[in-house]
Amino acid sequence: MAVLADVMFIGVLGISDDAAGRSGGAEVAGLAKATFLGPEPEESGVGFIARAPATGVRVPSATRDFAGGMDGRVELAMVRSAMRLTLLLLLLVLGGCVGFHPMTTSRPAGGRSELDSTEGAADGVRLRWQSVGTTTQGRPLRMTRLGRGPRRVLWVGGIHGNEREGRVATAELPRALAAVPGALEAVTLTILEDCNPDGTAQNTRGNARGVDLNRNYPARNFQSSRLFGLRPLDQPEARALHDLILDERPHLVIVAHSWHDDHFINFDGPAEHLARRFSARSGYRVKPSDSFAATPGSLGSWVGRELGVPILTLEYPRGRQPWAAWHETREAILDVVLSG
Repeated sequence: MAVLADVMFIGVLGISDDAAGRSGGAEVAGLAKATFLGPEPEESGVGFIARAPATGVRVPSATRDFAGGMDGRVELAMVRSAMRLTLLLLLLVLGGCVGFHPMTTSRPAGGRSELDSTEGAADGVRLRWQSVGTTTQGRPLRMTRLGRGPRRVLWVGGIHGNEREGRVATAELPRALAAVPGALEAVTLTILEDCNPDGTAQNTRGNARGVDLNRNYPARNFQSSRLFGLRPLDQPEARALHDLILDERPHLVIVAHSWHDDHFINFDGPAEHLARRFSARSGYRVKPSDSFAATPGSLGSWVGRELGVPILTLEYPRGRQPWAAWHETREAILDVVLSG
C-alpha cells in the first residue's frame, strides 16, 4: 500500500520525463527516496517535506543532498519501475473487485434474471433469488427455492400492497424449514417474496395501475372492470405468478394476507383438511371462501377451483406486528408445508 500511495503522490505532483531530466535528477531522486525510505523530519519544523530549488518540486529535505550526487536517470528508472508495478497491482485489485458482487445478475434460460444473494439465507442454506418478472414500475418479482423433496409448496409473501403483516414469515420460513430434520429432503419450497412490490412501496391494495391483482386471474368468475383488469392476466404481476404456478405445479399454495378486525385461515379447492390442521396449531378459525363475500377472478378461485390445487389464504390481523404474526403461526405453517 505504501508504493500505491507514493505513486499517487508522484502523479499529483505531475513530474514528467522531461521535467525530471531538466532538474538534474535531484527532485526525482528525492521522490524515489521518499517512496522507498519513507518520510524524514525537516530542519524547519514545518514538516518532513522541503522544496527543491530547481523546479519547485517538494522533496524530503534529508534526502536532498544525497540525491544530488546520484544519476538522475537511475532514479527516474526506479520511479518508472515502481509505477509499473503499482499499476499492475492496481489492475489486479480492481479486477477482483469487479468480479465479486453480492448481487451479480445474469440472464438464464426462460428470461428469468438470476440474483445470486445470501440475503435472508437460512442457517447453512444459501438462497438463490431469481426475478420471475417485473412490475408495472419495473421492480423485480423475486423468487427462490429451498429443498429438493418431492412435495412442492409455493409460498406467496403478499399480493396486496397494504397487507404486509406476513413479511417476517416470508423472511423466516426458509430458516425455520431448514431447522426441521429431514425437511429439505421431503419438500421443495418455492417462495415468491412479494407479488405486488409497487403496491407495497405505495401502501396500496392494488398495483401501480390501481388494479387488484387478486381479481385478475382466469377463473370462470372473473369480472372485467377498471379495478379488476379488463381481461384476465392483463397485469404483469398477476401474469408472472400465474406462469410460476404452471411451471412449479405445486401440491399446495399458501398466500399471506391480512383482514380488518379479524384473523382466520381461508381455503379453496381440496384444502379443508390442511386448513383444519393449520387452525389446530394456530388458533386461527377456518373460513371457506363461500362463507363471505364473492371474490371474482381471485387467485384462490383459479388455483383451487379451476386447477384443483389446494390453496390456503392466511389472513393475519390487519396491523399485527409482523414478528408476532410469525410466532403465532410458525408451527402451523411448518405443519401444512410438511403434511403430504
